[in-house]
Amino acid sequence: MRTPNAIAAEAVLFVAEKPVTLRELARSIGATLRATEAALEELDANYEGTGLRLQHDGDGWRLVTAPDTARFVAAYLGADRLRVSAAALETLAVIAYQQPVTRAEVEGIRGVNCDQTIYTLMSRRLIEERGRREGAGRPIEYGTTWEFLECFGLASLDELPTVLTPEGLSTRPVPVPVAGDVEAE
Repeated sequence: MRTPNAIAAEAVLFVAEKPVTLRELARSIGATLRATEAALEELDANYEGTGLRLQHDGDGWRLVTAPDTARFVAAYLGADRLRVSAAALETLAVIAYQQPVTRAEVEGIRGVNCDQTIYTLMSRRLIEERGRREGAGRPIEYGTTWEFLECFGLASLDELPTVLTPEGLSTRPVPVPVAGDVEAE
């Protein structure tokens, strides 16, 4: 049996069109922040082994389908959003681990022009513009979206696997050298 706060939180998350912050959720269900956190923990535990799960990124929360049900949902929707080229997957990985990152930084890492790939990833709503970087030309910064988390079955960016760098195993993000930076010796 779920608590009244968990029931109310579930209903709000079910109808929400965008991620809901803890504060918005608490205000909506008439509970304290602590009670709302407890309700989210209760829901998270209750969704174990079901077709649903809670997803969060920072302070935003969403109710989504479980990753192991993706093929059924995709079949129903006629969606095939996970089919991406190797170039797109490579670009997506760079953005996921380096965000916020500019197109020039992605191209510097990949060594090729990424205009079309970035356009494709944006049209599939896997990445989005996050703002503009201060400096010459004020380049656009890119980052991943909620849809990215959902497509790859991640509850948050903290679940991204660690990466292997030339220096050894590292946690994300790996710093991107910026033109003009000088390393201290």
